[in-house]
Amino acid sequence: MYNSTKDKKGDRLLWGDEVECMVVEVDEDARTAKLSLRQAQILEDLEKAERAGELRDDNVSFHPEYGRYMLESTPSKPFSGEFEDLLQVEPNMALRRRIARRHMNENEIPLTLTSYPMLGAGEFCDPYTGTGTNNPASRSFFLPDEIINPHARFPTLTANIRWRRGEKVAINVPIYKDERTPDPFVDPTVPWNRDIFPEDANAREGAALRDHVYMDSMGFGMGCCCLQLTFQATDIDEARNLYDQLAPLTPIFLALTAASPAYRGYLSDQDARWNVIAGSVDDRTRTERGVDPAPPDWATHTHNSSPVIPKSRYDSIDCYISDTNACLAASPAHYNDQTLVVNNKVKDRLLEAGFDDLLATHFAHLFIRDPIVVFQELLEQDDAVDSDHFENIQSTNWQTMRFKPPPPGEESRIGWRVEFRPMEIQLTDFENAAFSIFIVLVTRVILSYNLNFYIPISRVDENMRQAHSRDAVNQSRFWFRTNIFPDDGKTAVGTYKQLTVNEIINGCSSAGFIGLVPLVRKYLHSMNVDLETLCQLDRYLQLVSKRASGELCTTATWIRNFVRAHSDYERDSRITQSINYDLIQTVNKITKGHGWDDPEVAASLLRGCKDFA
Repeated sequence: MYNSTKDKKGDRLLWGDEVECMVVEVDEDARTAKLSLRQAQILEDLEKAERAGELRDDNVSFHPEYGRYMLESTPSKPFSGEFEDLLQVEPNMALRRRIARRHMNENEIPLTLTSYPMLGAGEFCDPYTGTGTNNPASRSFFLPDEIINPHARFPTLTANIRWRRGEKVAINVPIYKDERTPDPFVDPTVPWNRDIFPEDANAREGAALRDHVYMDSMGFGMGCCCLQLTFQATDIDEARNLYDQLAPLTPIFLALTAASPAYRGYLSDQDARWNVIAGSVDDRTRTERGVDPAPPDWATHTHNSSPVIPKSRYDSIDCYISDTNACLAASPAHYNDQTLVVNNKVKDRLLEAGFDDLLATHFAHLFIRDPIVVFQELLEQDDAVDSDHFENIQSTNWQTMRFKPPPPGEESRIGWRVEFRPMEIQLTDFENAAFSIFIVLVTRVILSYNLNFYIPISRVDENMRQAHSRDAVNQSRFWFRTNIFPDDGKTAVGTYKQLTVNEIINGCSSAGFIGLVPLVRKYLHSMNVDLETLCQLDRYLQLVSKRASGELCTTATWIRNFVRAHSDYERDSRITQSINYDLIQTVNKITKGHGWDDPEVAASLLRGCKDFA
């Protein structure tokens, strides 16, 4: 793949978004809201409509996801980098939602929620079959296997992650301590005193932590929704540089789009989903997690350079990869300051094949993981036309950024790409379009001004941990480079400081940093964008700017405050079915464009949600 496409040049900017949503079934008489497990039927109806030509001119495409209540939608053809094309993003997202809604039952609604507050709490889905011994894939206390997409890949992923790990996954998020939350909090829904499967003793022996909400299945992470963007670069060098320059932005946009404060019927003391998904697919053994020592014959069974693997296969990136950036070339050990575990056999093969050390190290690091699903009928294939064996590892390293080679064979018309993966899904098409368009414009600014956002990878990891904090967008500070222009001094290691999200997005004069929104506005004016287009794009920039400044609150803050202000909330961190029902109905009103003028909604959404912060 590399040898046939490494010299490919001249591809133009094309990009696309992936929007994931949940199908929620609302019963107004019973005042309940449940996840609808009708993904297969809805997708079948959409496919029939596509075959009949009903969607021919709509530029929409729908895809299955892990949860049987989830739908993924994308444009069927990518967007270009033309400014007028950016204005088609929001209408296209809104059209996808309308089309999906038309193929649902009357009481079903497509909602772009990052995490469903009641997932795993009581009878949260329809149909609900219960948990226990009838769940061979997950063996979850809380999630029936029926929520998993029935395609063989998904239950097999779930079972194999658990099997390889040697026990169920263990996800713990800190409980939000309210006035009446028990102290210490011991989750009463964890079956501490009964056995379902032998490995469930693990929950009683430390996996389920005090003062935390405990989750035990892949579904709690892969059942979350997100917003992802993929960009095609002009060539491999530009793709590698974009990958590096966007990486330090990933924690900032995780905090800025934070939308998941609730899990399993409880308010948590964090606002973002990333560590939940990381824990949900963590297939490392006890030795790889550093819990148990490596056996004496460990080295004879692996090509990995270390028995301990510091991160889950779903986590932040571990190294920069550009070989054309002078800053990284001048101080590679300063920026790539983490000791990487690599597959030595893979790295040696890549170096022999002509890879430079940075790219060989990147892929050799990805290939420390085992394939966790292999289909027997795909074992024998021609690597010149099929990339399944490569993608089996590449696509199950779920990191904040992904570097994507062109596919082999006839699809080689596709160029080198990078995927921006950290953002949480927002409630409205306007918000999702705003963040998508803003990241697109940031990529144009990076390349036009040759910007340099490098900070040490260890600082990016520190920022990722900070981004999960409650109200991180207003309360936390993040390491960020302030001398980002090529002529901003000659210090190879750069100048970076701890800034607020507001200072990073809107600028900080005391740190000498212009800010990302002012940079984008400067770029737009330099491109002589017509006034009407400029005004429409500025609506999106204002949302990003006001979210960063705190004038508009994050979705996570809004959800937390909605729960805490509800008349049924007892200040004990618990979300009841009635609270969830009213939350879903309010979210639905907002999604459809109604309710923004309602005084209570306006107060919380448009004036910063400060009452309960």
